[in-house]
Amino acid sequence: MQVERHGDAESFLADAGDFLLAREAEHNLILGLTSRLRVDPRTYGEDPYFAVARDGGEVVAATMRTPPHNLILSEVDDEAALEPLAADANDVFESLTGIVGPKAAVARMAGIWEARSGQAAHLMLCQRSYSAGQALEPEGVRGTMRPYEERDRELVLAWMDAFVEEALPEAPPEDSAHWLDRRAADPDSGTAIWEDGEPVSMGGYGGLTPNGIRVGPIYTPPELRRRGYASALTAAMTRMLLEGGRRFCFLFTDLANPTSNSIYQRIGYRPVTDIDQWSFR
Repeated sequence: MQVERHGDAESFLADAGDFLLAREAEHNLILGLTSRLRVDPRTYGEDPYFAVARDGGEVVAATMRTPPHNLILSEVDDEAALEPLAADANDVFESLTGIVGPKAAVARMAGIWEARSGQAAHLMLCQRSYSAGQALEPEGVRGTMRPYEERDRELVLAWMDAFVEEALPEAPPEDSAHWLDRRAADPDSGTAIWEDGEPVSMGGYGGLTPNGIRVGPIYTPPELRRRGYASALTAAMTRMLLEGGRRFCFLFTDLANPTSNSIYQRIGYRPVTDIDQWSFR
């Protein structure tokens, strides 16, 4: 088993691109991040890290990281790759905030990292990734979608802070203004508002893959929920992106929230795979 480290997204994709694209939906997070890193290598933080594991010349797994964020693990065709991938990451990083990847493989790699680094691992978030090739817009939801405008800035920043606190309480902190400005600077990303007399929900999209794009985050304040705003906004964004030339839209849900999982399936999303996030302390 050989592990090769890459210094930039271009080199990483030249090595692992075919492996990743063969399961584009499963790898939409990695492919979406690297598409932007090819343009701006430090857009998500410090210099990115990439590694590819090969067995007899065939790619069997890959990892990447944009510090200070989590290490991301690809689908794994041979679990013998996990030990050398962890060793390579440990040569670069004394500690990690966490690791994200396919359920079974990432649990094993979290254990390997815990043994190597001494950091205690705990399962923080169980997610499911979804893909949609169509959008089924719900009926009877009041309001309409419109693009984000500068007058929405303070509201969207407050909503983004509330989203992170509610959905990602242990994630490395990111300034909401930086997130919003990064979205605005990326021609393949955007933010949308669902308006019912006034703004009632927000959504984002970005992370372009060769054939798809990722939808999220989606946020509606608690006092405005159960009115269909989030599902209507998600469906409208999905339709817009598909009609704009994307073959697929992807999104992630928290498996602890059965409501969101059922809502997204009703508007055309189908499960792809389960993704777990482990935190290290």
